[in-house]
Amino acid sequence: MTIRLLFLLVPYFLFSQQILSEREQAKVIDEILAERFTNLLPQLMDEAGLDMWVLISREYNEDPVLRTMLPATWLNARRRTILLFYRDKENDSIHKLAVARYNVGKNIVSAWDKEKEPDQWKRLVQLIEERNPDKIGLNFSKDHNIADGLVKTDYSEFVQRLSKKYQDKIVSAEQLAVRWIETRTDREMVIYDQLVNITHNIIAEAFSEKVITPGVTTTGEVEWWMRQKVTDLGLKTWFHPTVDVQRTSEALEGHLYSFSGRPENMIILPGDLLHCDVGITYLRLNTDCQELAYVLKPEETEAPDFLVKALEAGNKVQDFLTANLIEGRTGNEILAKSLADARAAGFKPVIYTHPLGFYGHSAGTTIGMWDAQEGVMKDDGEKYPLRPNTVYAIELNTTVTIPEWKQDIRVMLEEAGFFGEQGFRYVKGRQTKLLLLPRVRNYQGN
Repeated sequence: MTIRLLFLLVPYFLFSQQILSEREQAKVIDEILAERFTNLLPQLMDEAGLDMWVLISREYNEDPVLRTMLPATWLNARRRTILLFYRDKENDSIHKLAVARYNVGKNIVSAWDKEKEPDQWKRLVQLIEERNPDKIGLNFSKDHNIADGLVKTDYSEFVQRLSKKYQDKIVSAEQLAVRWIETRTDREMVIYDQLVNITHNIIAEAFSEKVITPGVTTTGEVEWWMRQKVTDLGLKTWFHPTVDVQRTSEALEGHLYSFSGRPENMIILPGDLLHCDVGITYLRLNTDCQELAYVLKPEETEAPDFLVKALEAGNKVQDFLTANLIEGRTGNEILAKSLADARAAGFKPVIYTHPLGFYGHSAGTTIGMWDAQEGVMKDDGEKYPLRPNTVYAIELNTTVTIPEWKQDIRVMLEEAGFFGEQGFRYVKGRQTKLLLLPRVRNYQGN
């Protein structure tokens, strides 16, 4: 008997995307940072109505915004690092100064000579008085955690040295801070395509027979394989990957199950619906992705139709959400309209989409939380609208009744999406077909 094995060409395990060396990554990071300071920051300061922005941090206790402004060779602030940005609209320029012992990379020059003026705070006040700003923006905020990086000690030390005239000019820089964190440049979006593609490849390889042997491999082993894979590629994870199972013999658990409390080492079996959540960091950008895979039974060559249709239901809920991403709408408005539209079509959605960028759970327009479907952060929901050139983890689920399993399942999906001047697009596509394990092969012979 002659048997020919015709393997489908599936380039899941080929990481054709080059991962830059540490030195090359540093070069790109600093180039992008220079572009952001030169081209983006003046625009953002004008939009926010701030002509001065002061950021203050001490080593190992960095303001989350200041951390994104450090050069690639600075892994932390040094001593007390103070950055001062002044927007000189009359001369269409921006002053980028560091009240620090060193230049902060090539972008921000030191404006403090300790031998001439030993008092760092006094030098900061001098720089402010020389420029006489209309407003002094500081990073304090009730609604945006990432924009609330100024600690009480530094705030008190700073304010007590200012005259009443300048104390009265202090305002929250939260809008500027959030815009700096959330806004993506054209070059960053080119990189984002690559980053998401790498994430998809990691998931595809994890959910394959290269990693999983049904009846032997556990969910915990797949989680640690993904984390090690990311490290071996020279990248980082910003949270520990998770893998969970839904199957015919297991009742649907609550939402917290996927995040915490699930069994750590469930043995993966044929007939399982696998779900993962993984996010990586590269060139200071982050991904956050959830995908689904089905473990074929011995007699199967494709996933059951009821699971195919369940994924389609998840995709339709995604469509309801992304159709409602309209500039100027707040997160709570987008959430309410998307939930209403999906429910009217007969779905059971839960939406918890968040900004994505310099941080995994980043700053910007938050669209629901899994445990706050009535709306989140009411003040923030009213004040912070959807803006262009921003990236989101389109994260949600829908509950689907599966008569064949005599229970419900939850279709959980998450993909990076970009909202720009031309509307919404997925950064590098979205999952519309279940990953199959093992990969389907065609056998022919006599």
